Amino acid sequence: MLSRGKLPKTTPCSTVQAYNGCGGRLPLEVTPVPPPRSPEARIAQLRRIFMPRAIAVVGASPTPGKLGSIIVANLKGAGYVGNIYPVNPNFAEVGGLKCYPSLEAVPDDTDVAVVAIPAPAIAGLAPAAGKKGIAGLVVISSGFAEVGNRPLQDELVQAARAHNLRILGPNIYGYFYTPLKLCATFAMPYTEPGGVALVSQSGGIANAILGYSRSRRMGVSAIVGLGNKADIDDSDALEFFGQDPHTQVIALHIEGLKDGRGFLETAKRVSKVKPVVVLKGGRSSAGARAASSHTASLAGEDRVYDAAFRQAGLIRARTLEDLLDWSRAVQLLPDPAGENVLIVCGAGGLGVLMADACADHGLSLPALPPDLHQAMKACIPPFGSANNPIDVTGGEGPETYRKVITLALNDSRVHALVFGYWHTPLAPPGAFAKLLIELVQEAKDKGIVKPMVAGLVGDVEVEEAVRHLEANGIPAYAYAVEQAIGALAARYKFWRGKRKDA
Repeated sequence: MLSRGKLPKTTPCSTVQAYNGCGGRLPLEVTPVPPPRSPEARIAQLRRIFMPRAIAVVGASPTPGKLGSIIVANLKGAGYVGNIYPVNPNFAEVGGLKCYPSLEAVPDDTDVAVVAIPAPAIAGLAPAAGKKGIAGLVVISSGFAEVGNRPLQDELVQAARAHNLRILGPNIYGYFYTPLKLCATFAMPYTEPGGVALVSQSGGIANAILGYSRSRRMGVSAIVGLGNKADIDDSDALEFFGQDPHTQVIALHIEGLKDGRGFLETAKRVSKVKPVVVLKGGRSSAGARAASSHTASLAGEDRVYDAAFRQAGLIRARTLEDLLDWSRAVQLLPDPAGENVLIVCGAGGLGVLMADACADHGLSLPALPPDLHQAMKACIPPFGSANNPIDVTGGEGPETYRKVITLALNDSRVHALVFGYWHTPLAPPGAFAKLLIELVQEAKDKGIVKPMVAGLVGDVEVEEAVRHLEANGIPAYAYAVEQAIGALAARYKFWRGKRKDA
């Protein structure tokens, strides 16, 4: 059996290309590094990795708790649509599947190999993988640059390039691609399809999306670990998901960039087509030190990153919560027709907080045109406010909300709407959600579509109202009206970026 820490003692020499055993690493053939891949070749190889016909699992094991056992079980349990080929010279069967003694022995439809064997043995897989025509190695194993062993990582990359292989990792949890029900990871299994692709250096960050996605019914197209980024990096991920028909939004977590110029060139191009939300770890000196020890990345000067991200049209999140919320919201929201945002709320205090948040995020809250102001004023009580934000007040029921929201939806000078709901017995959360969904559908039936978000505060009933709104395509947030503003601003940033050089 195999473990991550040592080579098997009984590996026969005939399987040296599978495990690179028999007394240590073999000398690798030194060949010139091939020329840079063309964009077409780059995409073709990445497509085989993310959309493989068959997957080999090198280091597969029938022993519960071993990485190779978990990976095979996750692939089977998720219902992966391709073939699964366990590879281990010590077993005839793993998880009810035929086990192969080496990569050379696996069938020819194998597009990718997931590797969970000791780090010193992995470079020796390259000749067999290249001969088999495999597109890439997904290296789960640790023990490379993240622990200071840069020479071993460089050796792996050199061997891969010599045999026309791409390397995903090393030091990763694996990857998910839900259109194929592909769950090649030792992390928690996940198969809920959706339009967001999350790419992360950190396994913990990536797996944060699992529970979030289930609870918010978001779904993902992919979750990908980059780890040390020895070969495949953020630019490659952007390139692939930028053209992936199953991905509408790309969410990136990075701690440092291997090729800053190449990344920004790719990001500037992709962000014109799909929203790209990025969370940069290592903003502080303490965070930068942690990032360096975690994945061997170098976290650069944060102000440089900030300016570069803006120039490339990226939507920068400052927290993990924002990364997840905004990625979900920009997928749901349509583009606005202009900059004019109108806030409708049930309490003056909420309106103040939302107005502050709009200022923080660069959203425009213009004064209402005189005719619209007068029309709004006629709908609300005298002690309310018909300015922007509009304060319906907490003493009004659904009918007042209906009149105000209908006016806002039907006025072409209002380009986006934010709702700040305050829970009162006069307008229960469920009634407010039902009303808003009905009004939005009525507007759609007339060809009126605007970005809208809602923040609901009150007792726990607002949580169910939020779920109802989200199920009907309206991003909504319980107890956090400012989060609604941030989500809307994320869509505005994407919209502005598309128009900038159009």
